[in-house]
Amino acid sequence: PSPRSCQPNGANEEALLCEIKELKQKDLALDQEITQLLSEGYSLEELEKHISLLHEYNDIKDAGQMLLGKLAVIRGVTTKQLYPEYDLELSD
Repeated sequence: PSPRSCQPNGANEEALLCEIKELKQKDLALDQEITQLLSEGYSLEELEKHISLLHEYNDIKDAGQMLLGKLAVIRGVTTKQLYPEYDLELSD
């Protein structure tokens, strides 16, 4: 469950307690996933490197999306219309 699934019902403290509970559940799920990956032979260093590379990829992708957005504004089109011009898939 995501921390955003708590719906505050007017009681701030209740909403915070709900969010804390969900974050603890997410933490436990992540710990279990790490334990499973370690049991499958992955090392912490390898997992950290992979996470680092994913962050770098996401940063580069975000920059590319920003540039496509600015180019689309300049040309007066949508970013979706630019994808074929640059051989991009909509899932990219």
